[in-house]
Amino acid sequence: MLDADEAYYKEHGEPLFSSHMIDLSEEDHASNIATTKKYFERAAKMNQWLEMEIGITGGEEDGVDNSGVDSSRLYTQPEDIFEVYKALSSVSPNFSIAAAFGNVHGVYKPGNVKLRPELLGNHQEYAKKQLNNGKEFPLYLVFHGGSGSSQEEFNTAIERGVVKVNIDTDTQYAYLIGIRDYVLKKKDYIMSQVGNPDGEDKPNKKYFDPRVWVREGEKTMSARIKESLEIFHTVNQI
Repeated sequence: MLDADEAYYKEHGEPLFSSHMIDLSEEDHASNIATTKKYFERAAKMNQWLEMEIGITGGEEDGVDNSGVDSSRLYTQPEDIFEVYKALSSVSPNFSIAAAFGNVHGVYKPGNVKLRPELLGNHQEYAKKQLNNGKEFPLYLVFHGGSGSSQEEFNTAIERGVVKVNIDTDTQYAYLIGIRDYVLKKKDYIMSQVGNPDGEDKPNKKYFDPRVWVREGEKTMSARIKESLEIFHTVNQI
């Protein structure tokens, strides 16, 4: 993707994408940071933002299953976060760090996930002491695996410098709800192209037209996004 960005930037003076996310959290910290820095050096020349991940997110996503890892690996240490900061800030200030604080991909029953967003405050405090530059939140932090989290957990994270929250599972399910409910409600109108409860010769195109049922998914996902903006205290800020 960076190759395509660079080619486009050379011709148009701007990249195809404004930001990228790189996840090398399965690698050891040294390799993760060094490789991320190499990519960031290229991205920074095009004024792109980079989000990186250090520390393992539990659960399973994109074929990577961390559901059985030792729980200690789900919590990134302040020293590791600051190593990332030192490496990337030497290139550009335009980066954010997804630190692990018990995050898990997906939604699980209450009690199965020991999320500790208060630990993000430790990262900020450690960085403040090292930098001594007067900044309250020297780190731009990311909340991975936010789906299913409580208002209190979101508040705790945001109050400690989180600037982005990932809620992929919640929004995927919200999208499904609209389509699912439409299909269940209109089941007798989408079993064939012609013929429904209103008559054997009645056409059903207006019911099974993808533009109709896809729109229902868009509506419910949009409502979920609106709810999230309220939860994150960001209404009317975009």
